[in-house]
Amino acid sequence: MAVWVYLLDLKDDPALIAQYEEWHKAVWPEVLDHLRSIGFRSCRIDRAGNRLVMLVESDGPVASDGGGGEVSPRVQEWEAIMDAYQQRLPFATEGQKWVLASTIFDWHI
Repeated sequence: MAVWVYLLDLKDDPALIAQYEEWHKAVWPEVLDHLRSIGFRSCRIDRAGNRLVMLVESDGPVASDGGGGEVSPRVQEWEAIMDAYQQRLPFATEGQKWVLASTIFDWHI
């Protein structure tokens, strides 16, 4: 099992950022079920300013935009709501929200 790091920006508006955080206090069960079904074992999102960092524990990199399997209408609805708060990184590919980060340093004792 490995940890994968994904990045995404929020629209730089304090009110929108606060709303986005409120949504994540009660993520819909259907969304969590979907994440589990596509291989997420754990997921954590941290924020600095409007930059989000998502840490995903899984056997390999997984689709992080609601993809990676059949997506229910409820998960699609969640993704559409979240999209109103998010903005793509300038180097994201077409249709990509969360960008997989590359590890450049990994030190352990």
